[in-house]
Amino acid sequence: MKKRMALVGLGIALFSLAACGPKGNTTESGDTAGKSNKDYDLLVWEDQSKADGIADAVAAFEKEHDVTIKVVEKAYAQQIEDLRLDGPAGTGADVITIPGDQIGTSVTEGLLKELDVDQATQDIYTESAMQSQIVDGKVYGLPKAVETQILFYNKDLIQESELPKTLGEWLTYSKKITDNEKDKYGLISTLDQIYYAEGIMSGYGGYIFGQNDDGSYNPDDLGIDNAGSIEGANVIKKFYDEGVLPSGLVGEQGTNVLDSLFTEGKAAAVISGPWSLSPYKEAGIDYGVAELPMLDNGKHMGSFIGVKSYNVSSYSKNGDLAEEFVEFITNEENSKQRYEVTAEVPAVAALAEDEAVTASEGAAAIAAQSQYAVLTPGITEMNSVWEPVDGALQTIATGKATPETALPEAAAQIKSAIAATK
Repeated sequence: MKKRMALVGLGIALFSLAACGPKGNTTESGDTAGKSNKDYDLLVWEDQSKADGIADAVAAFEKEHDVTIKVVEKAYAQQIEDLRLDGPAGTGADVITIPGDQIGTSVTEGLLKELDVDQATQDIYTESAMQSQIVDGKVYGLPKAVETQILFYNKDLIQESELPKTLGEWLTYSKKITDNEKDKYGLISTLDQIYYAEGIMSGYGGYIFGQNDDGSYNPDDLGIDNAGSIEGANVIKKFYDEGVLPSGLVGEQGTNVLDSLFTEGKAAAVISGPWSLSPYKEAGIDYGVAELPMLDNGKHMGSFIGVKSYNVSSYSKNGDLAEEFVEFITNEENSKQRYEVTAEVPAVAALAEDEAVTASEGAAAIAAQSQYAVLTPGITEMNSVWEPVDGALQTIATGKATPETALPEAAAQIKSAIAATK
């Protein structure tokens, strides 16, 4: 998951913001912020470069409750790690924003406060987004935004009307490009990472963990090496066998290579996510976005849906106030306002039909692809999945192993790692 989260910081520079509320709420960047004598009622850790999206809502909450809120920007994927250290020391945030797939582990570690949120409040969010915040029937946060993979295409190289409809057609198109032009590519993606490969493998019947009748994940039901996963991996293997994906796309630097090829005009299309919208625009690429293509078996290519949330630290001395703030900051009005500033697609169901959201090409593509997306399993056992499966996919990509041998080996590693934690 570290590879995916590294994308979030792509092209985003750290900066400081200041917003004035009734008692002078402040926004800072840096790990030392909030560790001096407390002159505030709540400390909020917001994502990098996103504090301006909640500035007005923070000021309104301060005025209504006669409190002072301090906002500090931190990379959202690392906030739980910081809370592990700062929470017990009394210097951690009251409210944090984290990825939905960290909820399960965070609850197991006792880092998050259970929230007393009524059903009416839960119902304003999309079902999958709200489900990401529930562990064993208890609510531990409220959704802030949703994201999933989409297809970016360079309009100078390919027009919307020319986009292949299926993955097989993309392979044919990409083969034609690489055969005719040196260092030019059609569709490229980091398919050696399960975060991206899962959308193909699941379309053929693969899955990571099975689910119980109540929707919870069953870590004993591992599907990463079933017939569907293997068939999907063989489809992925064709892209490497045909040479339409550059060798540099495999491994730790794959994401950087992908972004470079697209921003240099050497790739007609890439599979990425909303974190690339601004960087690609800043690079001067005239791009369009679309949902992912169909698979050749008639199924739609899937994807993981990521959920960002606001959560209350179990170490908070003002837990009730923090909980009230979380409900306020994620309501429909403030979610829409945050979207208008940050362009992060809100998790509020009603906003999916709002013209202010649907007018954005990026948001529309995310909403369309979200129909075929599934939650990243938010259980602790998922931590044992990423590395073995990525390793297996890389051996497939480099021709060192076949899906029939690599995926069962990865499954054995995962089962062993899970058993070791029990």
